This record gives sequence, structure tokens and C-alpha cells, in this order.
Amino acid sequence: MRRYLAAALVAAALAVPAWAQQQEPFEPEGYRTDNYRAPVPATLEGARVLTTAEAETIWRARSGAFIDVLPRAPKPKNLPAGTVWRDMPRRNIPGSIWLPDTGYGALPPAMDDYLQRGLARASHGDKAALLVIYCLADCWMSWNAAKRALAYGYANVAWYPEGTDGWEHAKLPTEEVQPEPRPEQ
Repeated sequence: MRRYLAAALVAAALAVPAWAQQQEPFEPEGYRTDNYRAPVPATLEGARVLTTAEAETIWRARSGAFIDVLPRAPKPKNLPAGTVWRDMPRRNIPGSIWLPDTGYGALPPAMDDYLQRGLARASHGDKAALLVIYCLADCWMSWNAAKRALAYGYANVAWYPEGTDGWEHAKLPTEEVQPEPRPEQ
């Protein structure tokens, strides 16, 4: 009997870590500051979480502003003369504005201002306008940026956690875009 009990306890101890890894992460109190490409929570307090179908409905009705926050490596300032630099192309949900590097957990003041100005432009200065914030699937950048939009006082924030991965998987249209000009840092 003791062997069976011991075996059951060992099996349970081994199963708990596997079960815990399958659970969705909980919302942190602040912003996520590392490991940005990892499973995201199912919720964002104060925001509406969209499925691809819901995002498509908003997009087709043109009832919200779509904002992509996927990071983009800037061109290094001290490249040797003659070095060719090619930015990675980005395909977005058509009509989106791209505000790269605004989803990090800590933003320098210039980038915080860049995000605030971009959201104001996208919303036409209306803090009640619907903002749909996205990036890629399992990307904390969009979660952080949507949480920031709420902190800035936007009242109608939607987070689309599947981002362009979910959009392309649904075979919805995309377009190649350039980011909004970033401030010098």
C-alpha cells in the first residue's frame, strides 16, 4: 500500500509543473519588462479583448483605429560608409498606424511622448474613440501598450492579442507599411 501511495505522490508532484505551464499567465500589476514573446494573459483589465472575427468586424466597419506596436530595430547611427541597411518589411492590418517600440515595459520619455502623440493622432484627440492595439500572437508589447493607453485615459481600448499572426491565419488582407517617424533617442 505504501508503494502505491508513494508512486501516486511522485506522479502528482511531476504532473503539477506540467499543469502549471499549461495555464495562461495572470495579468501582472505593472508592465511586462522582459521575455516579450511569451504566452499572454486572456484578459487586460479595463480593455476589451478581441478575437480575430471581432477585430475584422471593427476593421470592416471602420469603427476603430488600429495601432501596431511591433518593435523595429533602428538603423545604427555609425554604419561604415557604403554599408547597405535594409529594414525588415512589415505587413499590417490595412489602415493601421505603426508605432514601433512603444510596447516595452519601460519607455524613455521621448518614446512615451511618441506613443501619446500617436494615440492622439489615431483617435483624433477623442479619448472615447475605439483604439485596437496589436502586434503578433504571444507578444506582450501589445498588452503593455494597451495598458498604457488605459493609463493615459483612453476609455475604449481593445486589445487584439492574436495580432497579425491571427489576421493572416484567417487569410485577411494585409499591406506593407512604414512606421510613423520615431523621435531621436
